[in-house]
Formats: sequence, structure tokens, C-alpha cells
Amino acid sequence: MIAQVAGTVAVRRPDHVVVDCSGVGYRLAVSAETLRTVPAVGRQTLLQTHLVLRDDGMHLYGFGSEEERELFLMLVGVQGVGPKVALAVLSGGSSRELLNAISAGDSARFQLVPGIGKRTAERIIVELREKVADATVDEIIVTRSDDPRTLARQGLVGLGFDADEADRLLGDAVGDAPEDLIAAALKAAR
Repeated sequence: MIAQVAGTVAVRRPDHVVVDCSGVGYRLAVSAETLRTVPAVGRQTLLQTHLVLRDDGMHLYGFGSEEERELFLMLVGVQGVGPKVALAVLSGGSSRELLNAISAGDSARFQLVPGIGKRTAERIIVELREKVADATVDEIIVTRSDDPRTLARQGLVGLGFDADEADRLLGDAVGDAPEDLIAAALKAAR
């Protein structure tokens, strides 16, 4: 298995990067969180990886940290969650925030991710809650999952905006409900 890739960033796209390692370009699918840690084209990077072998080919996934890779592996272990959906989940916040959502039983946060319905979100919580509690008791930071701005940010990330852009769009948005904030942010994006 390929555990990590170190080299020069050759291509940087919203859903993947290509890292040139001594003349061989490795295409790695990445989350929005990982993409933030990847430097500009031409600079050196190191990404943790996971290789998935399927009938249609080999797919390499890249992660900015060991924690993100471990969370990815936990997510793909849940029935109904494949690698693409797991990357979409990881794009919705830092590993710490996602671990907190799992431990807090915040299935609404996962339902904002395209491809995850109520049953799958609840399955993620049920199957991973004990694993997360055992592994990260000291690391979990408690945040309010019912905060309208937090939910609106998650909604915008689920719609395809990166987290920084979502924060910028929500900066001047006014509203009491997540739906109002998202509507205001989308108007500002035009």
C-alpha cells in the first residue's frame, strides 16, 4: 500500500491534486480541508494516502494529516459510505469538528452532505460513536451544533463552497435560521 506521497505539487484542483514524485505524477482525490493545506503549484508537499482497489481501477486518496486519514477509514467502514461520500464529509470541517459531531450525536450535520440521508447519518453516529469516544476523549471540543451560523456554513460547504468562501459569504449575512443565512449568502455570491 502507498502510505504517503512526498513531492512537488504539479496540479491543484478543487477535488484532486497531482504530486510529482521523481517524475511520476500521483493523482490524489482530496477533501476541501486537505486542499487548504496543499501549497501552490511548484512547491513541495507531503500527503498521507490511502489506496482503494476497485474493478474500475486504483484510486488514491490524499490527506493533510494522519487524523484525517483515520477518520476517512472509519467513515468508509460504515455501510453505505463510500470513498467519495467520505471525502464530502471530510470537506465539511476539520477532523476535530467532525469527531465532535459524531460524539455529540449530531446527525443533522451529516445530513447536509450530498449523498447522505437520515438513515446513513444515523448509521455513522451509531457505528462510530464508541470508536470516537474511546480514541479522542481528551481531544474533543464541544461546540453548539444548533448554532444557525454553523449549520449555514455546513450547508454552504455541502453545496460545494469551500469553508473559507462559506465563511466570507456568511460574514455579512443576516438571519435567525440557517435557511435565511444560506439564502443571504447565496445572494451575496451572485
